[in-house]
Amino acid sequence: MINVFILQNGRLNQVPIDSQEDLQNVSPIWVDMTDPTDEERGWVRHTYNVTMPDEDDVQDIEASARYYEAENGDIHLRTDFRIDDDEEPSQTVTVAFILSGNMLFSVHAEDLPVFRLVRMRARSRPGSITDYKDVLLDLYSTDAEYSADALEGIYRNLEEVSARVLQEEFTDQDAAATLSTIAKEEDLNGRIRRTMMDTRRAVSFLMRGRLLDAEQFEEARQILRDIESLDGHTSFLFEKINFLMDATVGFININQNKIIKIFSVASVAFLPPTLIASLYGMNFRMMPELNWDFGYPFAIVLMLVSALFPLWYFNRRGWLK
Repeated sequence: MINVFILQNGRLNQVPIDSQEDLQNVSPIWVDMTDPTDEERGWVRHTYNVTMPDEDDVQDIEASARYYEAENGDIHLRTDFRIDDDEEPSQTVTVAFILSGNMLFSVHAEDLPVFRLVRMRARSRPGSITDYKDVLLDLYSTDAEYSADALEGIYRNLEEVSARVLQEEFTDQDAAATLSTIAKEEDLNGRIRRTMMDTRRAVSFLMRGRLLDAEQFEEARQILRDIESLDGHTSFLFEKINFLMDATVGFININQNKIIKIFSVASVAFLPPTLIASLYGMNFRMMPELNWDFGYPFAIVLMLVSALFPLWYFNRRGWLK
């Protein structure tokens, strides 16, 4: 799918594209391609004389070659963006950006929330975008805001986990649910940190390449400051996640120790009855059960008393609580 945007009165307006002739009749500043077909790639390649990377090229490019200038002067960038879903784990999508002929070309396999948000804002805020480089900076700035919103969601979820861990009764089922939530939030926090690092590298490349004017350069510096502030939050969340993980594992160990304690108390409590039963089971002539009618009842009572005494002693010492 091809989404073409032109600048009208300071707003981004989308132009419907159904054929190559439609592309030839517009002068866009942003051509966004979501999972394009080979035919659509050919339309863009022949209309704007720009080399479009294949999907394999976008995914397999080395990290050290994610930002470079081609021989024809086109600027190529590869940046990771996230897709967050409440029901499914977060995933990362690599976007190929090409700056060519005063136009921004973007190629990605899936539609991204950041891109939808930029399109919506550009239509409602006239004057916020003046050229194709503003579109790229707006995408990076919106990605930082999107990550900040995700971090706030992690904060809320971890507060619920903290309340669950600190409750009076913490069962193994609660521990399993807590570990699942913690693992999900840790994965999301790690992806946010990774995408922010990737965005920082891309913005730094634009600044070092002197591709931005004074106003855009200042906006890029603000994006870097926003990313720097997010790094502190991700570090704090990693520490909080580790604390909750250790606390949860500690409670699991406590619950297991309670079970082991029950078996330990039971084994100690039944040692005296077992000893008495063993002695009375030897059937020596001098044992009372042979010459005394109450020999066996006496042995049973003695076994019960010997079993109850350790339990009473353990309870008095508080070992059964």
